[in-house]
Amino acid sequence: MNVINIIQPYRHLEMWVFDDPRVGLSAEPFVGGADVMIERATANIPDAARGFIMVFSGVSFPGCQFRLEWRGEKGAGNVYYSPELDLEGWLCPALLRYPPTP
Repeated sequence: MNVINIIQPYRHLEMWVFDDPRVGLSAEPFVGGADVMIERATANIPDAARGFIMVFSGVSFPGCQFRLEWRGEKGAGNVYYSPELDLEGWLCPALLRYPPTP
């Protein structure tokens, strides 16, 4: 399992989604506030809706711009808070295909 992962979220049917055939995901949507986090984080990226590169990890790494602090389980997913964005969002269990723990 990689420590640093890369996906390319894009807008599809008015939602932020991503594909990652490596882990069996296609048009996997971001919902529950995670979509709002992406909107805010990409506000200054031209044409972000056509796709942008998101590099993420379960551990901090040099050059990271945002961090997510685990707040707890909710339903089948987990809630995270971003201090940089001052937003909270829910990430579905599909994201556990990357870091296997919240």
